[in-house]
Amino acid sequence: MRLAFLSDIHSNLEALQTALRAIDSVGVDAIYCLGDVVGYNADPAACVDLVRERCAGAVLGNHDAAVAKEMGMEALPSDGREAARHNRRQLSDDQIDWLAGLPETQTVANCTLVHATPDDPTAWKRLTTYPDAQAQFDHFDTQMCFVGHTHIPAVMADRLGVLQVRPGHRFLVNVGSIGQPRDRNPKLSFGLFDTETFDYRNVRLDYDIEATAAKIRADNALPNRLADRLMNGF
Repeated sequence: MRLAFLSDIHSNLEALQTALRAIDSVGVDAIYCLGDVVGYNADPAACVDLVRERCAGAVLGNHDAAVAKEMGMEALPSDGREAARHNRRQLSDDQIDWLAGLPETQTVANCTLVHATPDDPTAWKRLTTYPDAQAQFDHFDTQMCFVGHTHIPAVMADRLGVLQVRPGHRFLVNVGSIGQPRDRNPKLSFGLFDTETFDYRNVRLDYDIEATAAKIRADNALPNRLADRLMNGF
């Protein structure tokens, strides 16, 4: 089974549309979203609708929870809080209910899906060190665990020195961010995984950043700094 994993779309319609076109061109059996459909950018409603239409499943992200449930707003940076309030005003009651009803985790084809960490999905921890990542292997029993949240793509194995996905090991994989990359590379990021061949590929693509940034700058309710972040990839 060929699967695509998207995460941290953050209301970036241009990036999401570009990613979906690329996925359609290679062909997959299903697409899954690892959370944060909304937040930071200007098109929450269109992104929610596309994810609902195109994804076989999705899990709750911290910005989804902030927008739909007003949960964890205090933990967001000031730009994130402003964007969350903006995004909520753009969504219908039905779209808000859909976001609020997303599960914290999902399992498909021997893969655990969670936005941040499997040990405590709504603590919204950031896995930035090898020991932090290693501790997570005790909290999922599938061969693969796919996450987002940090906006930085990474592959972490159950053994030191294994740097790419291959049979014989278990992996925690961060697929990066569609809508707001933070690894100083402004290209969108997502993951493709084949459950039969055990092949994983991180995909980076250009998209129309100028169009996304222009929408932010044209909306007085969104901080201009959010447009600058897209350009810098950080």
